[in-house]
Amino acid sequence: MPRSGSWRRGRTARQRRAFVVGGALLGVATAMLLAAWRSTGFLSDLLLNLGASVVLAAISYVIFDPLFEEARKARVQEHLSFDQQAFVARLHRSGRRVRILDTWTILLEQQHRAATLAAVEAALRSGAQVQLLLLDPDCTAAQQRSEELERQRVNVPKQIRANLRHLAALQEKLDREDKGLRPRLQVRIYDASPSIQLYQWDGQALISFFPIGKLSFNVPQLEVDMDSPWGGFVHARFEELWEHEQATLSLERYWSAAVTLSHDGFDAVEVQVPYVSVDGQHYIDCRQFRLNPLLTVRAQLPPRTTGSSAGVFALAEPADGDRTAATSVARLFDQKYGPGGGQRTIVRLVPQDSVDGRTPNPRSPTGADPHGR
Repeated sequence: MPRSGSWRRGRTARQRRAFVVGGALLGVATAMLLAAWRSTGFLSDLLLNLGASVVLAAISYVIFDPLFEEARKARVQEHLSFDQQAFVARLHRSGRRVRILDTWTILLEQQHRAATLAAVEAALRSGAQVQLLLLDPDCTAAQQRSEELERQRVNVPKQIRANLRHLAALQEKLDREDKGLRPRLQVRIYDASPSIQLYQWDGQALISFFPIGKLSFNVPQLEVDMDSPWGGFVHARFEELWEHEQATLSLERYWSAAVTLSHDGFDAVEVQVPYVSVDGQHYIDCRQFRLNPLLTVRAQLPPRTTGSSAGVFALAEPADGDRTAATSVARLFDQKYGPGGGQRTIVRLVPQDSVDGRTPNPRSPTGADPHGR
């Protein structure tokens, strides 16, 4: 397993360091003893005593340093609650790895957001890989967690969607300003029951468990070394979720769907468009392109979406006869992407084989003027 391999590499590095330092001390001791053998009087006695002391120090270091290191790493430090400012400071200094596993993170709420995003960018510039794994706001577990926190008046899906909007904005910023940093920032959402909260900076981490009826930030946090058994446990849980293709989805695929525009059977261009799915129907915001009476689209929806395989679709305006009212669809777009200010052009994807020949729904925007008038 990757975890055991990492542990063995860490242990081998520590052993190598102990032998290198011990060997250096033995070399110094040998030089002192040889000098004492060639000297006489007080200098000889001094070098002989010093050389013998260094030999003992070298032997003690080789024997006891690994034991002290293991004892240090096995130590667990308890904190009464999650200290946002302290973690942001540690995040700012990170240079190897940052991992967050949570339902949503309080670090992206208004009072901490600017400092957190600045710290993430600093960690990326220092060479750190930053990975965030948040709960899917549309999954059953998110609604269940909201019910558990009913007394706290916390809307879990709303909190997660807000987090994802800020992270998508950061990704877009990096795409514009520093594409070299962008690959090191990875965000995924998971569809599983949340069990462990993890906030890792380099080789240390804060971990806790989700209490019933309480926010996980307000319960005791355990600070552990990632090379300890506790660290190995949460590392394995993170890896299990991160690598699970059916349980997780990248932020990029959650945020937009790839749509290929086709005209008279010929592909014209591929664009990324905002989308929502509800009641087995899929809606996109097509303000990026003008509608055409002969336009069809081929869309690839996220893998967990019902009917997500790539297919050819006609476009239809949301209507009162749909399973979900047009106002509800617009509200779903606002919840996911923020208020649209009436600027969205929302259409429903209609599988081509459900359209009568090539005649679209009478309310379909594909009957609009080719120039969008």
